Amino acid sequence: MISISDLDFHFGSRTLYDKANLHIKPKDKIGLIGLNGRGKSTLLRILVGEYKPDGGSISMSKDVSLGFLNQDLLSYDSHEPILVVAMQAFAEALDLQKKIDQVLLEFETNYTDDLVEKLADLQERFEALGGYTMQARTEEILEGLGFTTEELQRPLKLFSGGWRMRVMLAKILLQQPSLLLLDEPTNHLDLPSIKWIENYLAGYEGAVIIVSHDREFLDRTTNTTVEVTGGKLVPYAGNYSYYLEEKEERNAIQKGAFENQQAQIRQAERFIERFKAKASKAKQAQSRVKALDKLERIEDVAGDDARVNIKFNFTVTPGRHILRMEHVGKKYGEKIIFRDTHVHIERGDKIALIGANGKGKSTLMRLVAGQEAPTNGNHQLGHNVIMSFYAQHQLESLRIENEILQEMIEAGSKRTEMELRSVLGSFLFTGEEVYKKIKVLSGGEKSRVALAKTLISEANFLLLDEPTNHLDMQSVNILIQALDQYEGTYIVISHDRFFVENVANKIWYIEDYQLKEYPGTYAEYEQWQEDREKTAKKAGLPSPSSPKPLPKEEKKVDASPAKTPSPDQKKALKELAEVEKKIDEREKELAVYEKQLADPQIYQNAAQLKDATLKFEQVKKELAQLNDRWEMLAEM
Repeated sequence: MISISDLDFHFGSRTLYDKANLHIKPKDKIGLIGLNGRGKSTLLRILVGEYKPDGGSISMSKDVSLGFLNQDLLSYDSHEPILVVAMQAFAEALDLQKKIDQVLLEFETNYTDDLVEKLADLQERFEALGGYTMQARTEEILEGLGFTTEELQRPLKLFSGGWRMRVMLAKILLQQPSLLLLDEPTNHLDLPSIKWIENYLAGYEGAVIIVSHDREFLDRTTNTTVEVTGGKLVPYAGNYSYYLEEKEERNAIQKGAFENQQAQIRQAERFIERFKAKASKAKQAQSRVKALDKLERIEDVAGDDARVNIKFNFTVTPGRHILRMEHVGKKYGEKIIFRDTHVHIERGDKIALIGANGKGKSTLMRLVAGQEAPTNGNHQLGHNVIMSFYAQHQLESLRIENEILQEMIEAGSKRTEMELRSVLGSFLFTGEEVYKKIKVLSGGEKSRVALAKTLISEANFLLLDEPTNHLDMQSVNILIQALDQYEGTYIVISHDRFFVENVANKIWYIEDYQLKEYPGTYAEYEQWQEDREKTAKKAGLPSPSSPKPLPKEEKKVDASPAKTPSPDQKKALKELAEVEKKIDEREKELAVYEKQLADPQIYQNAAQLKDATLKFEQVKKELAQLNDRWEMLAEM
């Protein structure tokens, strides 16, 4: 279907691909993996023609169609309802529908046999294109990605960036291209939506290439893994778990061959050194010198797996009870988030809070942290509990003019510079990299710095809200190791199932406006939920996770007509409109800078590159803050 031969590609002086080859067959489900900066997203852009290769060729069958989901689509804006935007996938059918409507209009004044025949032809083509089912299919996919039926008629521009990305994903899926290119598709999805798209891709007829740092998602959606390493595309005939096993075997073979060759080289060098000045052996020594010069050297195995060893310092040991919240309720206006819920956290608990977006996970974390007060109920922090809260907006509290090491020193942990360098080394900042300024770091690098700061604090109770966002697989593995060594108590919110399975011994989920607990690992919880669903279905009962009606007194209050907004509600609605306008402006600015940075020519001008990069990072930071604020206001 697509053949990549001897691909060369450079960004300035940096080589991303050097004589790389890959053959993509129909129905291939490929996971494209590799460390950040190796060129995974670049390859997708080369395939769709956004970037031109410096050498080699890409051959495609004439009937190949491509659908590309990428972060640029966040800037797409429209006043149309999201149902209409997603249905733009059926461009030809929609055009036929207009023609059919026109013919039906003509029937009112000019009913002829020619018009009847024309209408029949149009309707036949319309049916062949799936025109009569296109709205139902669109609704099914949008609702599978987490939208409610009521939201389908809301304009796209009223949704935050993450939800807009879901609309664009729905549109691409509806187009059913012969090759789907998905760049980090799970970044903007919650757990139910991730599971839905896994099922969808399992039955997808075309080929798929997925760039993702979610190893569980890759395991469930791919049958081939391609690693981008050393400028090459190295294929493995299985999913990500297969790749790990196969790579370990390949590395063992390569390591053995490397060590054998090194032993032969050392033996030859000793012979040369010993006999190069001896006349009777000089010819043999010279022959070995030539043989060494011609020898094709086997490279040593590069170690990509960082090992973490962090010593956590607690100045005080907390009591048995870390936190108790009793009979807690939370409302935003008339919208109920929690009612009569209880939170009990014991010393040593490792808790993962999971579930769909919009259920109140982040609200619960803010209640636990004391950043928000409950509408009713009480909050009691335990004895000697020192809390630290990590969330994405904490990245903005990093002092951008600081160097990484200085930022760690100012965190106030009283650790020595050597200790801090050791911690930073665990988080992949080695050597001179510790002197990089915060302002030049990528989103993933800033996340690593903020996480390192959180972990070196003397906190014995951590709240981690989506800590794996922007982290590659290697960084996620580092965080797992760090939390495994942490002897305190923590709660994490995450949609990364591999991460949750490896860090949690209790699962929290929100059901019927209350916090529920499963006392086990994520794998055990998932099996338990599947069994609950099967039992309910067999008994003809609704799904256990479906919201149940509120008690009558609460339902009555919640369903009553909206009264005149309070001053606080009016203020929030006004700010919401202002934030939406600013989001629109920043997304347009971001698209301009992304286009500049995508142009290879800019890498020839250092001053221009620096200016564009700084502006890009600043606008991206502002956009992230605005999106966080929008989501908070939208919940009120």
